[in-house]
Amino acid sequence: MSTPQRIAVVDPGSGNLASVLRALDRAAADNGLAINAHITRDAAEVLAADRIVLPGQGAFAACWAGLNALPGMVAALERRVAAGTPLLGICVGMQIMAERGLEHGTTPGLGWIKGDIAPMDPRAPDGTPLPLPQMGWNALEFPEAGAHPLLAGIRPGEYGYFVHSYALAGGRPEETLATAEYGGPVVAIVGRGNIAGTQFHVEKSQTVGLRILANFLRWQP
Repeated sequence: MSTPQRIAVVDPGSGNLASVLRALDRAAADNGLAINAHITRDAAEVLAADRIVLPGQGAFAACWAGLNALPGMVAALERRVAAGTPLLGICVGMQIMAERGLEHGTTPGLGWIKGDIAPMDPRAPDGTPLPLPQMGWNALEFPEAGAHPLLAGIRPGEYGYFVHSYALAGGRPEETLATAEYGGPVVAIVGRGNIAGTQFHVEKSQTVGLRILANFLRWQP
């Protein structure tokens, strides 16, 4: 029997951690994958992990502060990412992979993905503001030909579950893996090299979310 992959689910003080853990275990079980996933606030466990998941919810600044309050955690993440360890950010965990957050002032991020996390201003075709947060099911759009490995088995138009009022702006087109439409295009999935992130909650996105997590567990960037 193969040795289970060690999956570190980082706890920055916010995020649906138990739901993420359950979704990872379900995705692994459904696909015959052996994993040992656990929630951690310990940098040493991140350094020993085979894969890393970085969830988050709430405000960018609070999530960033929570991450920085964990001794050695940011340095451990930087080290593992530089070494090629696959990492998946979820919701605000994806957002803090960007250069800056513009919520409640300006907060620096990890700088792995170009762009800022800026306030959304979605408008209907007649110019009427759309409600914020963007909350609910939105279709994922991406070119099916040459789609990222995380999107294997998913068709354009399938849905993810979003809850957010801020989104990536000014990013690189080549780092945008999928978008959603909400008064204009919204960056839904980002990635480069061995890192990726979803603006939507994969742990709440049912079949699509479980497929993305299973793809992440098999991903060999």
